[in-house]
Amino acid sequence: QVQLVESGGGLVQAGGSLRLSCAASGRAFSNYAMGWFRQAPGKEREFVAAITWSAVSTHYADSVKGRFTISRDNAKNTGYLQMNSLKPEDTAVYYCAARSSGRWYITTNLYEYDVWGQGTQVTVSS
Repeated sequence: QVQLVESGGGLVQAGGSLRLSCAASGRAFSNYAMGWFRQAPGKEREFVAAITWSAVSTHYADSVKGRFTISRDNAKNTGYLQMNSLKPEDTAVYYCAARSSGRWYITTNLYEYDVWGQGTQVTVSS
């Protein structure tokens, strides 16, 4: 089983950028598809972006399309979420997640991901 640790969160002004990292350890990261999700206070966890094991395919929530970019470096066992043009409504705890089954396809369903990191806080001030 792989273990995931997120980093890179913080406080940023609206319009700013942050880059989140998701470091994987244990089993080879290339065995997993990866996703990013977020959860704001009082709200359900929601899909943000996903990428297949080979990075051939990516998918984004409409709310972040054109502003966020998901990527991965399997040689470094690390996934990334580049977030540009941040808005106050992007404020949330961001989680990376991994899925070993069907690593070649994209899913936005959080219940299909079987490994989760502890989350990193992103706060965007207006």
